[in-house]
Amino acid sequence: MIATTKDNSEEMFPIVDEDGNIISAVTRGECHSGSKLLHPVVHLHVFNSKGDIFLQKRPEWKDIQPGKWDTAVGGHIDLGENVEQALKREVEEELGITDFTPERITQYVFESAREKELVFVHKTVYDGDITPSAETDGGRFWSVAEIKENLGKGVFTPNFESEIERVKLI
Repeated sequence: MIATTKDNSEEMFPIVDEDGNIISAVTRGECHSGSKLLHPVVHLHVFNSKGDIFLQKRPEWKDIQPGKWDTAVGGHIDLGENVEQALKREVEEELGITDFTPERITQYVFESAREKELVFVHKTVYDGDITPSAETDGGRFWSVAEIKENLGKGVFTPNFESEIERVKLI
């Protein structure tokens, strides 16, 4: 993986309906420009056997929520990929993990001022080595108490905060 200092705004994303059916494709730049075009993403919440949750820190160069703590893995589904393929690719790219068993929790539509995503949420329990890539600014396990103590303080992405509430992760 080549380290980068910005996202490729010309990368093509599928545009989907709320059931996940592809209806067109546009660039990342267009998806994140405030167009509110619905595009699919995968999330994986990684727990250790003690119940702590691994979070990644978003690099300062990211175009959405730079410098905030976020879901262990979050990434866009590429054109031609299904949810499972994208999840495996993103987990390997972002954390270096290849041997995990995901459990699908739910899917929902997340909307912010800049974008609209169809989010496919998964979780797993994993106690092996985690090697965050240059796509992140590192990561660590957080206790549930640490997360609760920092909610609403601008430490986490709004998406992470709304998702843990929505799916009752903690």
